[in-house]
Formats: sequence, structure tokens, C-alpha cells
Amino acid sequence: MKDDDNPMSKAHAAPRCTANSKRTGEQCKAPAVKGWSVCHFHGAGGGHGAGPSHPSWRHGMRSREWTEARAEINSLVRETRKIERMLSGGEAS
Repeated sequence: MKDDDNPMSKAHAAPRCTANSKRTGEQCKAPAVKGWSVCHFHGAGGGHGAGPSHPSWRHGMRSREWTEARAEINSLVRETRKIERMLSGGEAS
């Protein structure tokens, strides 16, 4: 029987999971998920996407976009206060 005749030949040739067992120390023998170096059991494709689709999403005020916007607003306010102090004759620090 040729290797091409076996329908499982591609499955057997798939890259293997690189995770090691804590109990035995041996490498996992499951096939790795495409685009990952580990299998589903060891975390490939795990986690949930960020944003409003996340089950724990509440209001978004601590999201990356809002945090960056607040940082930009705060820097503009600091610059404005510095300019106001300079115009009023106060010392800029």
C-alpha cells in the first residue's frame, strides 16, 4: 500500500503540539492547530476577542480607545494650563 492511498497520511504528517505534560514531562502528541504551535487542549485559539462582543463588556470606559483618548485630552489640558501660566506672568515648570 502506497502512502498516498492512506487517507490518514496527511493527518499523521501534521505538525505536533509543542506543549509538554506537567505530569510525565513528555511532549503532547496531538496535532497542532493550523497557524498555532499547540493543540486546542493546550490553548490554540483560546480566549475571547476584546471589545463589545466580549461577555464581560460593560461600558467601555476602560477600553484601549478610551484610555488613549483620555491620555491625549490630559496632555492637551496640561499644555493649555502651561500656556495660561506663561501668559499670566507665572512661571512655567
